[in-house]
Amino acid sequence: MLNNRYVVGAPTWVDLGTPDLEGAHAFYRALFGWEFQSGDAQFGGYGMYQADGKTVAGAMTVTADQAPPAWTIYFKTTDADATAKAVEQAGGSTVYEVMDVGDLGRMAVFSDAQGVGFAAWQPGTNKGLDLVDAPNSMCWTELYTPDIKAAQEFYGSVFGWGSTTQAFEGGSYTMVHPAGGTENDMFGGLWPLSEAPEEAEAGPYWTPYFQVTDMDAVLAKVAPAGGTVRVPRMDLAGVGSFAKLADPSGARFALMQPEAPSAG
Repeated sequence: MLNNRYVVGAPTWVDLGTPDLEGAHAFYRALFGWEFQSGDAQFGGYGMYQADGKTVAGAMTVTADQAPPAWTIYFKTTDADATAKAVEQAGGSTVYEVMDVGDLGRMAVFSDAQGVGFAAWQPGTNKGLDLVDAPNSMCWTELYTPDIKAAQEFYGSVFGWGSTTQAFEGGSYTMVHPAGGTENDMFGGLWPLSEAPEEAEAGPYWTPYFQVTDMDAVLAKVAPAGGTVRVPRMDLAGVGSFAKLADPSGARFALMQPEAPSAG
């Protein structure tokens, strides 16, 4: 699962781009109890969601002519310019060129070789999220892609990721980890788009999973808060419970309630 050791190639940040920032605040507060802290004026209203005083995500206004509402996952790099070159060489493209974010760090937004958006973060004073793999924070990531092998090759080339595949309900599930990591460092999964019909219309994407302690209680809050349950609760023995949601503006994300450890 995720950790905040800020390992190169691992997810280190996640943020929401939405046309209705105030509406997003109300929705995510209802689900997770998040509070929004506005950033300095120089960052154009970009701010941070916090849980118990710890940063769990960022958020900003993105108009309809700029991009659709979406969560974006950032992977750590020590050299954003080198990462941009690696993306281009691997068949991806640069959506937003490498830029400085004050003294916080450097970032860029890309599309992989299958057209899926993601970002890179080169830390400055901001090393990454304060809280991960804990209630009301990001705990997993998942890529819905039309070509798993091509995705493995692309991200392996750009970030040096390793992967492993395990049996999963009659099929298999591919998981990824940073260069030099092991199965204990897995932070995300790759899933074929052809086996996710609920994603067919909107297309391939990276989705963050946020951890909850009571799946049913959180799901009961979604519709009243203006969101949509895209895929209802699913239980996987030995792992936990999952569900897919969309916020009031349509940004897709997922929930995970880890299975409680067995007594003894």
